[in-house]
Amino acid sequence: MNTMENSKTKNIIAAIALSLVLASCKAPMATVIKDEVKQNIPQNFNQEEQQDANNNSGTTPWRQFFTDPNLVSLIETALKNNQELMITLQEIEIAKSGVLAKKGRLTPTVSAGIGAGLKKAGRYTSEGAGDATTQIEPGREMPDPLGNFEGGLMANWEIDIWKKLRTEKESAVAHYLSTVEGKNFVLSNLIEEVADNYYELLALDNQLDIIQQYIKLQQRALEISKIQKEAAAATELAVKKFEAELAKSKASEYTIRQQITEKENEINALLGRYPQPIVRTKENFMSTIPPTVYTGIPSQLLANRPDIKQAELELKASKLDVEAARKEFYPSLEISATLGLEAFKPSYLVKMPESIAYNLVGELAGPLINKSAIKANFQTADAKQVQALYEYDKTILNAYLDVANMMSKIKNIDQYYQLKSQETKALDQSIDIANQLFRNSRADYLEVLLNQRDALDAKMELIEAKQKQLSTVVDIYKSLGGGWK
Repeated sequence: MNTMENSKTKNIIAAIALSLVLASCKAPMATVIKDEVKQNIPQNFNQEEQQDANNNSGTTPWRQFFTDPNLVSLIETALKNNQELMITLQEIEIAKSGVLAKKGRLTPTVSAGIGAGLKKAGRYTSEGAGDATTQIEPGREMPDPLGNFEGGLMANWEIDIWKKLRTEKESAVAHYLSTVEGKNFVLSNLIEEVADNYYELLALDNQLDIIQQYIKLQQRALEISKIQKEAAAATELAVKKFEAELAKSKASEYTIRQQITEKENEINALLGRYPQPIVRTKENFMSTIPPTVYTGIPSQLLANRPDIKQAELELKASKLDVEAARKEFYPSLEISATLGLEAFKPSYLVKMPESIAYNLVGELAGPLINKSAIKANFQTADAKQVQALYEYDKTILNAYLDVANMMSKIKNIDQYYQLKSQETKALDQSIDIANQLFRNSRADYLEVLLNQRDALDAKMELIEAKQKQLSTVVDIYKSLGGGWK
């Protein structure tokens, strides 16, 4: 009879297990995604020119790329103190903790505990009647009320039969690695910002020098106009025009001074410190020759740019999240066990093996009906996977366009700078000619003013062109993935 009952019990358990497995087979399938943007990336940035894969400035360490010692010192300070970088480093620590949490779920959870209690069962209950007729020892009845004292170890373990927990851990690792790449991208951006602002500050310094030279020029022109008025060679109108131009130039000087202060503070903010002077040398700014940039080939962006690698790792993590969410439809196997001492009186706890108590339970459980929450989690993970693919594709496309645009900009800004240099030289010569004619009363004040204004504008634009020339090289260096190594 016992054999038949055991056989029926086994058949029932097998039937339940089979129904759980069959129910899990109805788990939905994830969206199959194809990375066409990555597969179709062009062979070159410029279809008319072939790039050399062996030369890529993006792999050059930033300390070799930047040669200005003052700029190098500023970048080093920024890498130590920048708040945004510090925030990113904490995100890495948070992601690292996430990996440890997922890894911990793969191993059993063991805890220790002690407890005490008191219970009195009703006399006319099966438990009470049984206790009343039970003797602990001959002639010694069960105590009433009945105490309970226990202590021991408890363990719980979810067996990873579908590798769901391993998948979750792999996802956490991918997310952790993406935060590391995110930190590298912040480094690259930070170095670019410091360098760009540094060159803008040097440009403002040189513009301030130009406006101060222009003010002196206007003062001399005003003095000449006053002398000519006294000699009846010029009118009061000419004097007032030169006075107005001088006042305008002085006002521009204060505007540039304010811009210098703000730019210094902007750099100090990037360096994570309170306002203080920025050490720099402005004299060699206009003669600075930008370093030559080698772009390599577009496919190298996938390995060099931290933001692309970050997006790729987030895409990998999202795929793993979908896989883990799908496995939630499968039955899970959990094992729980306890081992300890238990007695109704503390002194009996030391009596062994009578006080030894243990328990071992295995449970196979899976969802059968009302799976809406699990389905919603799966659909959310699936949508995030597709979203991560679009984000990855967008990052690759933007990176390619960044480099292509910068390559064109470098060529055009170089031509622009050369032409502005020619314009400046010609206008400087025209100023001397106009002033000579004005002294000899062969040119009026308007010709002098227009020549001086044109020359000033040309010099200001030439300085801006030099700043853009240097900043464009910095920008393409960052676009190629440089700056974080």
